[in-house]
Amino acid sequence: MTETNGTRDRLGGAVIAVAGAAGPAGRAALKRLAEAGATVIGCDADAERLAQAVDEARYAHGGATVIGDTVDLLDLQATRDWASRVEKDFGRVDGLVHLVGGWRGSATFGETDLADWDLLEKLLIRTVQHTSLAFHEGLCRSDRGRYVLISAAGASKPTAGNAAYAASKAAAEAWTLALGDAFRKAGGDAGPQQAAAILVVKALVHDAMRAERPNAKFAGFTDVKELAEAIVGVWDRPAAEVNGTRLWLTAKP
Repeated sequence: MTETNGTRDRLGGAVIAVAGAAGPAGRAALKRLAEAGATVIGCDADAERLAQAVDEARYAHGGATVIGDTVDLLDLQATRDWASRVEKDFGRVDGLVHLVGGWRGSATFGETDLADWDLLEKLLIRTVQHTSLAFHEGLCRSDRGRYVLISAAGASKPTAGNAAYAASKAAAEAWTLALGDAFRKAGGDAGPQQAAAILVVKALVHDAMRAERPNAKFAGFTDVKELAEAIVGVWDRPAAEVNGTRLWLTAKP
């Protein structure tokens, strides 16, 4: 792909970390952020899949700096060490994109298994707590620091069989909005210089899903490439405009 200077300049010089980089959304984000000119540091618990994702992004955008770091985001100290390492190695950190996901559900509310909550609380809430706390100070040192959470429309309108999932997503959103309030207060009368933003989707779809279900409509779903473009777009807008907001990529429920 031939890249124009405008494309490369959108995030030229920025250093952006991506948590949960080995999945389909993470892979799309690595490629798009690299295309926009950022130095990208992806992390995931699965070292093999992460290495593949990093290689894909490097191959897609020759000359881009894309590296992988295997990190246990359920370990707060390991997450803090990762944040410190990123800033030390590259001199700054301008963003954390949180793409750690997971889903568990049931046919009815009464069949909800609280073991699902135990898992989702770790994947969808604890990892957000750890990354936000670990990267907070570094983002505050950046003049374009952004924390970007990917959430689901179900957090605003839970369904009976998705109680654990919706509640986990809602808690992650509340935590991220609290980070946004911290950025707002730090900015004082001048307004926030950093931003915490939430991108809301109904669900995500990618090429492999379409290949597996060629007749499926995936109505209202967001393609991972569109999500990646929206992620880059968070840096295009002023911090005060996106801080503490839900940016909807699907119809509001």
